[in-house]
Amino acid sequence: MEALAPASDRWTPLFLEHGRLEVDDSSVKFIGADGMVIPLPVATISVLLLGPGTTVTHAAVVACADSNTPICWVGSDIIRLYAHGLTPTHDNANARRHAELYAHPQSRAAVARRMFSLRFPDLEVSTRTIQQLRGLEGDRIRKLYQEFGEKYGICWKGRNYDRNNWLLADNINRAISVANAALYGMCAAVISSLGFLPQLGFIHAAGSLPFVYDIADIYKPITTLPAAIAAVRQNPADAETLALLLLKQNVEAAGLLKRLPDQIMELMS
Repeated sequence: MEALAPASDRWTPLFLEHGRLEVDDSSVKFIGADGMVIPLPVATISVLLLGPGTTVTHAAVVACADSNTPICWVGSDIIRLYAHGLTPTHDNANARRHAELYAHPQSRAAVARRMFSLRFPDLEVSTRTIQQLRGLEGDRIRKLYQEFGEKYGICWKGRNYDRNNWLLADNINRAISVANAALYGMCAAVISSLGFLPQLGFIHAAGSLPFVYDIADIYKPITTLPAAIAAVRQNPADAETLALLLLKQNVEAAGLLKRLPDQIMELMS
């Protein structure tokens, strides 16, 4: 286990759909619906995102677990994160640390303020209540949407979509949702591989992965928002697919897989 590549040294997430993940000759491979066989060096992949039409054998899950490689089950075009597999870690020290920080109101607020300080580097967060900081965060995100819309010449009407009526949403809302879901999957994988608890958030409380939302929101302004809005500007007819491609480029340009583990450890120190 000590020789395994840490999350910061692994490749970006790999999305697979319409095929079978299995083990043959002691190696993991993906067999596509078209018969194409793709060997996967799972020990060097940050996370496997399994989309619709995929099946996975028990042996493949064991191989990924032995390599400390998370598996996430996602929707079509990664528009939803349904579940993720727990991965083995060296010990439960980070999980215990997370639980301790969350359990005490003072330490929980301290972690939340550290997260807000990354969002507002010029603001003295210690003089504001957590509720006030949440309000400022909402204002910040709304302004970012407006600024990006003006920058790329996109008519921004607000964040509005219904998961049960996906096609009724406009292109920009669908592109943002797709990009955000992909970022959530990556953050969930890194958080789990470090041994922290995705279910215990310090700013967010609702949903199944509040700590994932805490972390992902820090990086949306440099990853998902510019990717989604640029995609709508360049190709509104296929903005969701292009948004994922641009998101991948933004993640790599920002060195996010190298930054995330260190950032999370610092926040939870």
